[in-house]
Amino acid sequence: MPKSKVYFTNMRTGARDNLPHKLKRLMEKAGLGSVDFNKKFVAIKVHFGEPGNLAYLRPQYARVVVDFVKARGGIPFLTDASTLYVGRRKHALEHIECAYFNGYTPFTTGCHIIIADGLRGTDEAYVPVKGDYVKEAKIGRALYDADIIISLSHCKMHLSSGIGGAMKNLGMGGGSRAGKMEMHSAGKPDVRAEKCIGCGACAKNCALDAITVADKKAHIDHAVCVGCGRCIGVCNYDAVEVGWNESEKVMNAKIAEYTLAMLQDKPNFHISMAIDISPNCDCFGHNDAPVVPDIGMFASFDPVAIDAACADAVNASPIARGSILDGAQTYGDHFSTIHKKTDWRAQIAHAEKIGLGSGEYDLITI
Repeated sequence: MPKSKVYFTNMRTGARDNLPHKLKRLMEKAGLGSVDFNKKFVAIKVHFGEPGNLAYLRPQYARVVVDFVKARGGIPFLTDASTLYVGRRKHALEHIECAYFNGYTPFTTGCHIIIADGLRGTDEAYVPVKGDYVKEAKIGRALYDADIIISLSHCKMHLSSGIGGAMKNLGMGGGSRAGKMEMHSAGKPDVRAEKCIGCGACAKNCALDAITVADKKAHIDHAVCVGCGRCIGVCNYDAVEVGWNESEKVMNAKIAEYTLAMLQDKPNFHISMAIDISPNCDCFGHNDAPVVPDIGMFASFDPVAIDAACADAVNASPIARGSILDGAQTYGDHFSTIHKKTDWRAQIAHAEKIGLGSGEYDLITI
């Protein structure tokens, strides 16, 4: 596969320039204007950040992308999908409140928010994909229905995938609850008896009658369960949980395959902001000090190349004083130094294997 083009600009500004202007210029130079946006629904996939975490991207960056699309006749919306874990983004209403709390409102961004997989994380499209692990991806319906997808990603470290970039933002972030369960787990959900009140909502919503309720406690028959994840979405008491038992290498491969399922046969473009590079995902309700200084903004039509470029830039950067990396025994790779059990390169390699993009790139600085 030939090298892809990745465009880059740093975070330096002057009296006649500012960061929103630089982002707009980056998108123009990278060729986003060549996409036919007229009358098209454009999903801008972003992470709204978990309350308490301040490393997530400022909504003003999203506004630049929104205005770019609207100026060319497109119909943009900001979107993300529900989480598997218990937090402030586990269903659509909490998720939208979380987005508003963190500044992502129609007034600041210029467009509306749609939670891609619906109220309970069960509104999904089943998308065939030629993957080694995934044959039918479960994608948030709004992302599937969009005509064009733009990822606006915050580059950072990640506990499970090593890197949180464009593919993590799209593949894992755009999967429905059942899709996220498929990526994280090789098994089926279980019921935490201490939290279950025996209301029966899970059993009523199980299409295969795999759930029974006895003595005011639900039980899932794994011999019948197919792992659709609907029981997780309908439980109001967080009593149904997934087993977090998939290996990091396989999970990274599944993320790449979900990204392929989402983007295949659809115009797509990717922006990554390598700033406030925290040791963990924006899903955490806190963020540690950045591990390296701010680097800049990247843009590309190739989600694999942009992740590779961001990772290389992070690894080439000096360690930030006072961060978790300061004084640590390094391994020549900032990502693996922090999360020793993960290998971000596995995600890049598998994405190349399935034809999603190229890990080789030409970096064009503007």
